[in-house]
Amino acid sequence: MHKFRGFLCISLFFLNCTNNNTVSKEEEKKIITEISAARAKAFNEGNAAGIAEHFTDDAWLMAPEKSALRGKDAVKSYYQAIFDEYNTKLESRYDEVDLSGDIAYGRGFARVTLFPMKGGDSIVSTAKYLNILRKQADGSWKTTHDIWNGNEKQ
Repeated sequence: MHKFRGFLCISLFFLNCTNNNTVSKEEEKKIITEISAARAKAFNEGNAAGIAEHFTDDAWLMAPEKSALRGKDAVKSYYQAIFDEYNTKLESRYDEVDLSGDIAYGRGFARVTLFPMKGGDSIVSTAKYLNILRKQADGSWKTTHDIWNGNEKQ
């Protein structure tokens, strides 16, 4: 019986240690929201690599009126093409963030203004978007799917 109590105490100690390292659902939502803000900051800086770092290697990017793109390198190239022609301003926010286990989503609103580097009128568009994220083995969250569509009538 004495050995059993010792084993039980040690087991409860290690169980308690692992439980102290868990992150609450609200903390995870905050982290996911911060990732969205980091992506927006990178967009406003014209930093395609800074956006792509928040995507998985096999992520899907589904922009309006474009074929779906797959992979972090494709995401980087998509944004770099924009930054090669325009200075950019993005205002975005999540209206909803939720998660279940290692999968999360953020649903939001964005307003993008593109300023042509060669001059001319700026282009403004608004959109609704959905990001799906997966928790990685290291505990970070990465975007697996990014899709949006414009609010303006075509």
